[in-house]
Amino acid sequence: MKCTNKIRMCIATLAVCMVLTGCGNVSYTFKYNPDSSVSSFRIVNTEMQDTASTFAEDLCVVSEDIMPEDVDMTSVSAAALFDVDNGEVLYAKNVYEKLHPASLTKVLTALVALKYGNPNDILTASENVKISESGAQLCGVKPGDSMTLDQALHILLMYSANDVAVMIAEHIGGSVDGFATMMNEEAKRIGATNSNFVNPHGLTDDSHYVTAYDMYLIFNEAVKYDLFTEIIHMASYDTVYHDAAGNEKEISVKSTNWYLNDTCVMPEKVTVIGGKTGTTTAARHCLVLLSKDTAGQPYISVILSAESRDILYAQMTELLGEIRK
Repeated sequence: MKCTNKIRMCIATLAVCMVLTGCGNVSYTFKYNPDSSVSSFRIVNTEMQDTASTFAEDLCVVSEDIMPEDVDMTSVSAAALFDVDNGEVLYAKNVYEKLHPASLTKVLTALVALKYGNPNDILTASENVKISESGAQLCGVKPGDSMTLDQALHILLMYSANDVAVMIAEHIGGSVDGFATMMNEEAKRIGATNSNFVNPHGLTDDSHYVTAYDMYLIFNEAVKYDLFTEIIHMASYDTVYHDAAGNEKEISVKSTNWYLNDTCVMPEKVTVIGGKTGTTTAARHCLVLLSKDTAGQPYISVILSAESRDILYAQMTELLGEIRK
C-alpha cells in the first residue's frame, strides 16, 4: 500500500512539473468567470514564454477616477470617455456607481436581438404592448400588429419606443422575463457584472441598474454589429408595418439624439456617429455615444444622470472636447 501511494505521488509530481515547465508549444485559455475574484488571468511560462490572453486585453480598463481639471462634470452623476482602439481612458467619474439607465437599456436589448434573432424575423405585438406608465415613449403599436425585427430595431434605437421593446423581448425571449434573463447572461458574458436588467426598455425598477463602465462594455459590443451602427447614425426613418387584418400602417420617426437632429452642434474636429438617449424621472438624462476624431479613430462616451437635457448635451460636448487634445 505504501509503495502504491509513493508511485501515485511520483506520477502527480511529474504531471505538475510538466505543466509548470511548459513541455511543447502550449497555448493557455481560460473561460471568463463572472463569479471569480479576479476578472482576467495570465500565465507566463518562464522557459517557453507561452502566454494566455487576458480577458480585458482589447478593452479600456479603469480602477479610479480620472478627471482633468479643465473638464467640469459637476452636474452629472457619472461620466466616462474611452479611446477604443488605444484602450485608453481619457475621463472617468464614478464609473462603477450603480444608476438607473432609462432607455440606454435598449442598447443591450438590441445587442441580444441581433445576436439571437434575424432582421427578417416577423414580430407580432401582444397585449403587453399596452404600457400605461406616465411619460413612457410609445410608437402606438396595437395587439396583433406585425413588423420585421429590422423595422423594430430602427424604431427601438431611434425613437426609443417602449412598446416595440416589448415586441422584441417576447419574440426573442418568449416573454419579458425570459428576455431579461438573456440580457443578464449577455451582460455577464462581456464583463458587465455590476449591472442588472429586469425589462427591455428601462422603465424604472429598483432592481434595474447599470454603471457607466458596464454601459461602455455593452455599447462597445453592440457597435460590432453593422446594422446597429447604421441605425444609430440615422436622423430619420420611414416604414410601413401591418395591423392584425393585414392593413398597412405608416410610421415616421426621428432620432432622439440632438447631435443628429441638428438641435446640438457637434464639437469641433469630432464626428458623432450616433448613440442612445435615455430619460426617466429616476434616471434623469443619460447618453452614450460613438464618435470619431479627424483620423477616424473611435471613442465611446457615457453620461448618466444629468440634471437636464440641456446640461446633458453641454456636458457631453465638453467631454468630447478631450478627444482633440
